[in-house]
Amino acid sequence: MNVRAAIWLARTLWALTVVLTALSLFLLVLNLRYPNTPIPNFWLGNVLVVIDATVGAIVASRRPENPVGWLLCLSGVGVSTSTFTSLYAVYALLARNGTLPAGEASAWIAAWILPIIIGLQICYLLLFPTGRLPSRHWRWLAWLTGAFVLVGLIVSAFSSGAYFGALGPLRNPLGIEGFTNVYKVVLYTMAPLLYLATAFSVFVRLRRAAGVERQQLKWFAYAVGIYAIATALNVIIIAIDAPRWFEWTANAIFTAAGTTIPISIGIAILRYRLYDIDVIINRTLVYGSLTATLIGLYFGGIVVLQWVFVVLTGQRSTLAVVASTLFIAALFTPLRRRIQAFIDRRFYRRKYDAAKTLEQFGATLRDATDLDSLTEKVTGVIRKTVQPAHVSIWLVPSRGKEGNE
Repeated sequence: MNVRAAIWLARTLWALTVVLTALSLFLLVLNLRYPNTPIPNFWLGNVLVVIDATVGAIVASRRPENPVGWLLCLSGVGVSTSTFTSLYAVYALLARNGTLPAGEASAWIAAWILPIIIGLQICYLLLFPTGRLPSRHWRWLAWLTGAFVLVGLIVSAFSSGAYFGALGPLRNPLGIEGFTNVYKVVLYTMAPLLYLATAFSVFVRLRRAAGVERQQLKWFAYAVGIYAIATALNVIIIAIDAPRWFEWTANAIFTAAGTTIPISIGIAILRYRLYDIDVIINRTLVYGSLTATLIGLYFGGIVVLQWVFVVLTGQRSTLAVVASTLFIAALFTPLRRRIQAFIDRRFYRRKYDAAKTLEQFGATLRDATDLDSLTEKVTGVIRKTVQPAHVSIWLVPSRGKEGNE
């Protein structure tokens, strides 16, 4: 495929995703006018698939030889199609009581499209970032993914409960009793295993990677880490009776975190600011740890001081909050330095060792007078910190004559 054809096809897939998403939002507004009409809870996350399609279109048009971009585009089309057909089926069959055409056809399409979406997601994760499998030993996973999509497609197309209640009382118009249990077994057992195997393949690829590919995988690992934290927040909501503001915050973080994976894939493949990931990871570790520590100290300080005030005066006091705030403000800078030093020693040992070596050399340099000894020390420090293949020192005489090497 030439560049012009790739750009045209990528833009077409992107435009199709955007149009279907816009129509889905329009149908959502129409459905909200009917109070008893069920609204699928996945609509917000699915609307954000426009980001996946946008990244996929950019990657596919600039790197048409890499299938990851095309798979992202197709995933965008698949998700937007699922959203549109689901909302149209609800509007046509429930809100309008079957008075609109193609309602049952839309309901049937919405029933079987999920296995395709899962298969596309697994494929672009498995092929990222090179567009090839980690090695030929992973062909079994590609074949197993294809088998899952085929079996899941057939079973879901004839499963009466393929929506799992997401579309209210709607059921698959071509559904057959008994197929739902088979579909649940296929979906709930195979899909998690495929995702776990794909995650392991990325981990294996990261361990073996070096240079540019390692930096690409770091971007992806960073995005997955954010997504995992957001998922943990959602699990907390399910496990405990969290306040409403915490639930909204966790859902917003989870929704935003889902967009970091396609964005990280785009940055990695296009190599835009590729090496900034080390700085981003460092800052995230430092300020994430700092924030968690300060929050713990702040609330812990308030509890302790309030207890002291109750013991001494018999009542609570706002001075506990003021004192805790001042304590946290005074602790911010020294605590940040200590956390930064700890993270550098623990995760960036080579960089930390190089900085310590240069610091020690600077102290030695102030007292050095012998040229030969100084030259030996300079070359030793360069070899220890930069690790070059060859070191040369060019000395320029003060009179401008040619130097010696």
